Amino acid sequence: MVSKASKNLAAARKKELLVALKQLGQKTYDEVNSGAFPQFTFPSRSVSNIVYDPKLKQYILGKTAVKRSAGNIKHIRPFTQLLWLAFFADKLVNEGKTSTLRDVYYSSQAYNMEFVDQAESDEIITDLEAVLSRAREEIKIYPEERSAIFGDLTIEYTVPGYEGNRLNLSSHPDGYLIGPSLSTAEFVDTSAEMIIAVEKGGIFTRFVEEKVHKKYKAILIDTAGQPPRSTRFMLKRLNKELNLPVYIMSDGDVYGEHIAMVIISGSANAAHLRDLTVSTAKWVGVWASDIVKYKLPTDPMTEADIKRAQELRKDPRYTGGVWQRELDIFLKIKRKSELEAFSKYGLTFIVDNYLKEKMAEAKSL
Repeated sequence: MVSKASKNLAAARKKELLVALKQLGQKTYDEVNSGAFPQFTFPSRSVSNIVYDPKLKQYILGKTAVKRSAGNIKHIRPFTQLLWLAFFADKLVNEGKTSTLRDVYYSSQAYNMEFVDQAESDEIITDLEAVLSRAREEIKIYPEERSAIFGDLTIEYTVPGYEGNRLNLSSHPDGYLIGPSLSTAEFVDTSAEMIIAVEKGGIFTRFVEEKVHKKYKAILIDTAGQPPRSTRFMLKRLNKELNLPVYIMSDGDVYGEHIAMVIISGSANAAHLRDLTVSTAKWVGVWASDIVKYKLPTDPMTEADIKRAQELRKDPRYTGGVWQRELDIFLKIKRKSELEAFSKYGLTFIVDNYLKEKMAEAKSL
């Protein structure tokens, strides 16, 4: 059931965010009022300042900082853009509204704030994340892409106009999109004992049809490829708040392996954030060794695939264990496969055989 402590925590986080935004504005006002050039200082997101933290098992930003000062003619544009975005974020949070990355780009024009293109406004949004140490989703800004969720989980909406409305996520056979209203909902009740995240929508549908959610007492999540941050945030919440272990199934290639790693250890692009990883999650396949073991249909690895595998072998997150072992096998066999390849043995083989064996194997990982 939803705990009072959980609701209080959400309210406290919102209050802290609004205070932080107000402090940014107050600091700028005070600096101008005192005759000084206002400025923002925040961690640099340059490649040289992205370091791997073995304790956190993820990339984080180092100690190098950057400044955006109104006293530097080259900084006036990004400084003004960042100040406007903080104002816009404060407006969104206070009014309980959401915006997409694309919306932000167009909304700026109503305030005569110029961005060359969406890429420029996206960059400023990331700067504000670094300033606040908060994900854009927390300031109510979301990407367009969506993934889906299905299973016995009753949620209670918290978005304005829908507060108190409840929904069980097993009530629609196509699953529910993980959007702003769902990712911010309270978790009321569940019989689930685990989360199974799958890379492919087709396999997600197959798992729903074959009632994997009942057979394994699982909540199913379609990550839609590399999962959007709202999906990673949802995985984090389910793991932390409901104490549910997370298991990841992806295609049998180096990109599938990397999708699993991003869920577990994050990405270099989000090194300024700490709340998007599930460090205890387990990648259960498709491994390169599974391709050999199950004699799956394959395609040859491309030069780009091989180069990517070699790059990942140098990444500290892939040192040792199943990660290094499977990369070595990929480079040895130079073949790749997909989750759908198990259909060679029949449509239900992936559930009746492969998933059963891999979940049993996961207990020893």
